[in-house]
Amino acid sequence: MVHDILRKYGIRGGYHDQHFLVDERILDRIADAACIEPNELILEIGAGIGNLTERLMSRAGHVIAIERDPELTEVLRDRFGDSDKITIIHGDVLEVDLPPFDKVVSNLPYSISSEITFKLLKYKFKLAILMYQYEFAQRLVAHANSKNYSRLSVNAQYFADTVMIMKVPRGAFSPPPEVLSAVVKIRPRPADFEVIDEKYFLDFVTALFGQRRKKVRNSIIRNKQLLGVNDIKEFIHQLPKELLEKRPENLEPEQFAELANILFEHKQK
Repeated sequence: MVHDILRKYGIRGGYHDQHFLVDERILDRIADAACIEPNELILEIGAGIGNLTERLMSRAGHVIAIERDPELTEVLRDRFGDSDKITIIHGDVLEVDLPPFDKVVSNLPYSISSEITFKLLKYKFKLAILMYQYEFAQRLVAHANSKNYSRLSVNAQYFADTVMIMKVPRGAFSPPPEVLSAVVKIRPRPADFEVIDEKYFLDFVTALFGQRRKKVRNSIIRNKQLLGVNDIKEFIHQLPKELLEKRPENLEPEQFAELANILFEHKQK
């Protein structure tokens, strides 16, 4: 069925370097993972030729499908344009204001995965089921003391609970990509630790992971101007010694917050 759609619209392998998810079982598993209720409003980013869109429409009250490519937008309109269960938006997801939605289910453009994810986390929604490049997904769900733990991991855990729910093989796409893929479930929730200033906290995490092999003490000293603490050599002894001796990859998100809060309060003085 999915391959028939590709043939009908003359979509050839390698179209604009896109890889279309065509495995029917994977498409069904992704849609099922969202546990969509009949009255829910579902957002899909990068709807492509509508393989996943069709499944979302059969489960949801309404689907908002965003597609940047004008030719693929026309494919979507030809397939679904007569239905009152879908709104098709031609545009770049990073540039449009997103309408209200309950859940987001998407095979994201891998090149802008981070930008899209953190844009989504600025909105209020219940659940996201998102496909990423496998290595990105590993970093997104990683925890402290693991090799994939990164700035991305800490920032994501500040906003949400994340878990990888399935790997997707190359053969599930047409044409097969060179990379593996994975699907991640993201459930937004308030952070379970206090952050005095969100931007400062996120900047602090970025600064420390910029030198992930150095101890936290040295990273803070080297980033004193970025952190706005020019007297850091005199002040650093007031920070928890046990945290200063760790490396960024060994700090829990709440420990990043503890250090950032102390530095921010000192900076404000």
